[in-house]
Amino acid sequence: MAPIAVGDKIPDGVLAYFDEENKLQQVSAHSLAAGKKIILFGVPGAFTPTCSMQHVPGFVEKAEELKGKGIDEIICISVNDPFVMKEWSKTYTNNKHVKFLADGSAKYTYALGLELDLSEKGLGIRSRRFALVCDNLEVKVANIEEGGSFEVSSAEEILKSLES
Repeated sequence: MAPIAVGDKIPDGVLAYFDEENKLQQVSAHSLAAGKKIILFGVPGAFTPTCSMQHVPGFVEKAEELKGKGIDEIICISVNDPFVMKEWSKTYTNNKHVKFLADGSAKYTYALGLELDLSEKGLGIRSRRFALVCDNLEVKVANIEEGGSFEVSSAEEILKSLES
């Protein structure tokens, strides 16, 4: 399947997270994005070096600035289970705006056409690194990395795209 692109409507799918009462919840992507301007960014894995030290921190640090540009939600997804995503989110003690959602079986990642086979490295199917800006489900910006790169999907690059 071709990767999601500008002009496409994001697919619906179910993602999981733990709420404030530590109860497992499932949410549809469309319920998160319908009628809103969101950033949906994906990472190959929780606790991995680039994801943990660069990609996520950029969105945590720039969240207020992004919200000032009209962004309603900032959502991080990874092909990890909701237990891992909950623990990973706790490592960002200054996070107020980034939601961490699990795509444990990679179903949503496949629906986006952004799967990455890292089986040779012992990691199985993961997500390509990406950042999408969606307005009422329509993709307005699709910054998708090649391989293990981290060049176009950063919070800084998304901010630039919102200014143009």
